[in-house]
Amino acid sequence: MSEFETIIDSARLPAEPITLEADADQRAALAQRFGLVAIDRLSARITLSHADGGVSAKGTLEAAVVQSCAISGEDLAVKLAEPIALRFVPPAKHGAEVELQESDLDEIEMDHGRFDLGEAVAQSLALAIDPFLEGPNANEFRRKAGLLSEAEAGPMAAALKGLLKKD
Repeated sequence: MSEFETIIDSARLPAEPITLEADADQRAALAQRFGLVAIDRLSARITLSHADGGVSAKGTLEAAVVQSCAISGEDLAVKLAEPIALRFVPPAKHGAEVELQESDLDEIEMDHGRFDLGEAVAQSLALAIDPFLEGPNANEFRRKAGLLSEAEAGPMAAALKGLLKKD
């Protein structure tokens, strides 16, 4: 069971776009799952339609999250707005070798004609989060901690620094 479970039956797709809004408990559970400080807002507006033997889901995801700077650990407020374009498909026949095409990578298998749209939105949120996000104080934190910049940490810098220590 997903923290943001919204089960859709492919035989009964709504005619109008669906709006999903995560409540406080769902946002807290997702924040913990994704290693975020908080998720202040998570919503998605999705249009579902039958397509190519499956269900097409197109729309947008919007979120306001608080995550930690990858360098200093300070809290950073981030607003996300991402397009969603997914296809829910019947399960593949197992045993047959399948070669994935680029267009196949956003396909999610249905379970007996049903799928969890909320979980798909949650996973889309996870993919939108920058795991290496740096805040405005990251360089100062690096300097104080004695961490090298990317340029300083290159192979030539390491060799030169090693030569300097021998004197």
